[in-house]
Amino acid sequence: MIYLAQSDTTAGLLSQDKARLNVLKGRAKDKPCVITVASLCILKGFARVPKAHKALVRRAKKTSFIYPNGLCLRCVKDARHAKFLASFEGGWAYSTSANEHGKDFDINWAKSVADEIFDADILSQGKSSAIFKLGKKSIKKIR
Repeated sequence: MIYLAQSDTTAGLLSQDKARLNVLKGRAKDKPCVITVASLCILKGFARVPKAHKALVRRAKKTSFIYPNGLCLRCVKDARHAKFLASFEGGWAYSTSANEHGKDFDINWAKSVADEIFDADILSQGKSSAIFKLGKKSIKKIR
């Protein structure tokens, strides 16, 4: 199932099937996607947060982190979107912007590829999340 919803950052496509999201966008099937989680408790099931960055990860809003295990995760602080994510099995979903790879946001394209649309009246393109790569003690800005 592919869902179109307004995330905490921008209109996005969400699914627990990463390969299907990548095919819809015209990207390689194995290209990484951001995993959005509904709470910090769920995030702990995917990656161990380095001790030096625990406070940063806990307080961050609209920010994704690449952890030492290679996964890119974002904990959603927006109550509406977190509640939507909690409805997924496990409380997480792969997330990507609702546009074709390398192109601008097109609401008609996004609606045509989604199986279900949530909050269609508030869909808008916003600024994508910042991405930081975390090491044991270091941090590097990616986007």
